[in-house]
Amino acid sequence: MEGSPKLVKIFFAFLRLGLTAFGGPAMVRYIKELACKKNRWVKPEEFDHGIALVQTIPGATAMQAAAYAGLKARGGAGALAAFTGFALPAFGLMVALAWAYQKAMNMDLVVSCFNGLKVVVVAIVANATLDFGKKMIRGWQDFLLMALAAIYLFFKGSPVIAIVFCSVGGIFLYTKIVGTDVVGSSFKDALSSKEAQATIKWAGFVAFVALVVMLILFVFKPFLFNLGLLMMKIDFFAYGGGYASLPLMLHEIVEKHAFLPKAVFMDGIALGQVTPGPIVITAAFVGFLLSGILGAVVCAWAIFTPSLFMLMIASPFFDSFKEFTVFKRAMRGVLASFVGLLLAVFVSFFMAIKWGPAPVLVGGAAFLALYKGIDILWVVLAAAALSVFIL
Repeated sequence: MEGSPKLVKIFFAFLRLGLTAFGGPAMVRYIKELACKKNRWVKPEEFDHGIALVQTIPGATAMQAAAYAGLKARGGAGALAAFTGFALPAFGLMVALAWAYQKAMNMDLVVSCFNGLKVVVVAIVANATLDFGKKMIRGWQDFLLMALAAIYLFFKGSPVIAIVFCSVGGIFLYTKIVGTDVVGSSFKDALSSKEAQATIKWAGFVAFVALVVMLILFVFKPFLFNLGLLMMKIDFFAYGGGYASLPLMLHEIVEKHAFLPKAVFMDGIALGQVTPGPIVITAAFVGFLLSGILGAVVCAWAIFTPSLFMLMIASPFFDSFKEFTVFKRAMRGVLASFVGLLLAVFVSFFMAIKWGPAPVLVGGAAFLALYKGIDILWVVLAAAALSVFIL
């Protein structure tokens, strides 16, 4: 592997990649190509180890993969450079789209377009639910936890409570999942390494900055403080990738606090699909509509910070706890719960649509295209164009 790259090189490499980062988790292979083959910053087997890690902690998978590559290339500073560079294009485009949406949301043409996009959002969530389900639901225990989570959320329960309940339930239900019952001595060995100590210091720096920013917001911008805290809560519990944030966002933004109507929130999700980067960039859309550009900045920063912190703090010790029996069972329960939570979101969004022949045509075609693996960007753009003429 090459020596330590300059931070500016890492930043611009991921900035360029971020400009074309459509497809969410599908971007992981391009991140690997950039970090392992093109620039030789990370060994391929080390990168694969990191992907196993990011799938067991909260946050958008592609964002976490970029941060992990930066972490291994240049430590905590590299993680920040890669993470920021990769996220900036999505943030910039989302702010521009949110501004345009706010200005043109009452135009007939725009209304027709977004009526179609709401239908596509239903298709997107349906496809994500099916995809998650095929991967996660493999036994009666999975089905039980999925069903309980779906029913609980459908009746306006808190996704956080559902996730915690399913994680605890998983410990007792998945008796056939076995690992080690003792966290190995490698935990102490990892803690004593210089790389681990440096990474933990960077995690502390991220936490310190977050604390300072939140204190400033608490004093001068109480509404933004509460909004930022809410986004951090969403990110902290978004295990399973970016789509796992949707049930949490829907509950907090629409149902609990009524910051936005469900229809507008669905428009934000649709716009999140035509921007590069993870779907959680919808947080910037929410922030912009509620509090302008500063709101967008705070929400985007807050929706990414907890998962970045957890990546840094967990990275040195992953080998020590990944085979721990309780951890493996609890994570299986959490992932099963997210299938149920997504199913509840699908039902909620489905019921929000006024169905007729044209919406059924657009939604069915979108779902089929997504199921067949057609790039989500083209599906969204095609549906938007079609909706102008038939909706």
